Amino acid sequence: MKPKSKILIIAGSDSSGGAGIQADIKTVTSLGSYAMTAITAVTVQNTKGVKSVIPIPAEEIKNQIIYTSKDIKPDAIKIGMLHSSKVVEKVIESLNKIKVKKIILDPVMVAKGGSKLIDNKAIKVLKKKLMKKVSLITPNVPEAEILTGVKIRSKEDMIFAANKLINLGAKSVLIKGGHLKSKKVEDIFLSKKEFKIFYSLRHKTKNTHGTGCTLSSAITTLFSCGKSLKKACDLGIKYVNSAILTNPKYGKGHGPVNHLNSMKLKKNFN
Repeated sequence: MKPKSKILIIAGSDSSGGAGIQADIKTVTSLGSYAMTAITAVTVQNTKGVKSVIPIPAEEIKNQIIYTSKDIKPDAIKIGMLHSSKVVEKVIESLNKIKVKKIILDPVMVAKGGSKLIDNKAIKVLKKKLMKKVSLITPNVPEAEILTGVKIRSKEDMIFAANKLINLGAKSVLIKGGHLKSKKVEDIFLSKKEFKIFYSLRHKTKNTHGTGCTLSSAITTLFSCGKSLKKACDLGIKYVNSAILTNPKYGKGHGPVNHLNSMKLKKNFN
């Protein structure tokens, strides 16, 4: 099978393989595309939590992005964990140089176990400068609260926060509702022209490590292959739900999902 597109992933490494760069590569590959990487940090973690985070120097992150893209031009870019304002600035510099239009930002701020993965100065730069440059931003409820200052307790709060992100300069927003206690998971998609609520069944499992990384990478891959953003979000959510449902039950904590479940999507792919 020949890859359908080329994706550059800018994100942190997860030594347990369930989230970060590892989840991104597995997702992109499962959905039929070619993955390249610029690693922003190395984390020491397992399904029970993060032991430590070793940041990669900002200049080297920029070098990875530019040097890789010079040789193999990406069709789309997925951005994950950016731990400092310096890194955010260097990523913006790189994006200005390589000029890729399709960019998905997953603003990774808090790990499943509750560890903070980004500092406040970086959040400010991300909000003020990076958010305007991307096609879609995909925060979960805690991340949307940090970005907007809105307390989110309901679907209505999510819609309000999504509108606030659009007013702050985001082109499109997908707020993921997995953290709310609703019977069904409600994900809110909003752009200047479109609005859609995606409803999914809630699966009772603790094995949801890396779902955010997996979803944003699935959306990036589908978007890079010519799907509209809304359709890419729809299919990406279906892919993640299937990955949660068929999770391999690894580890003693929040285990990984099953990235090898793309067969169900192939019928709808083209």
